[in-house]
Amino acid sequence: MPDATKDPSRPAPQRLKGPRKKKGLVIINTGDGKGKTTAALGVLFRAWGRKLNVRMFQFIKHTGAQFGEQRAAKRLGIPMEAMGDGFTWLSKDMERTAALAVEQWERCKDAIVDGDDDIVILDEFTYAMHYGWIAVEEVIETLRRRPSLRHVIITGRYAPEALIEYADLVTEMKVVKHPYKDQGIKAQPGIEF
Repeated sequence: MPDATKDPSRPAPQRLKGPRKKKGLVIINTGDGKGKTTAALGVLFRAWGRKLNVRMFQFIKHTGAQFGEQRAAKRLGIPMEAMGDGFTWLSKDMERTAALAVEQWERCKDAIVDGDDDIVILDEFTYAMHYGWIAVEEVIETLRRRPSLRHVIITGRYAPEALIEYADLVTEMKVVKHPYKDQGIKAQPGIEF
C-alpha cells in the first residue's frame, strides 16, 4: 500500500500546534459569497443535535420574518429572533433601521455575557458595525466578557479588521458563480430563504 504521507497529490495532514484546550470560539463567516448564514445554521443544527443550548439573533431581516430557517427553528424549539426592517439598502428610514439594530444588539449582549446558551449566533451583524451603528470596540469588549466556553458566530459581509483579528476562526465566502447575478434566476425557497 502506498504511503499517503508521501503522495504529493494529497494535502498534508493537519498538525496540532501546542496542547489541546477547550475554549469558546468566536467564529466569523464573511465575504461576498453565498453561504454565511447557511454555514452558521449548520453549526446551530449540529450543536442542537448534541443537546447544546443554541440561539440565533438575526439583524436586518424584518421582525417576525418567516423564512425557512425561522419555520424550522420554531418546529424544533430553537430560539431565533429577527429584528429589523428588511434589506438595509432598501430602507426608507435608516434611523429606524439603525435603532432596531442597536435594540437587537442590547438583547445580544445579555445573551452573550449572562445567558445560558452554549452557542449564540449573530446573523448579518457585521452590517451594524460596518454602518457605524455599533462600535467594533464595544463588540470585542462584550465578547471578552462572555463565559469561557461560550461560542459566538457572527455572519455578514464587511467584517471589521479588528474583529477578524480578535476571532478564532474566520471564513471568507467567495463568489465564483451566482444564479441571480450571473443568470437572472430568482431566489429559491429552501435555498436562499
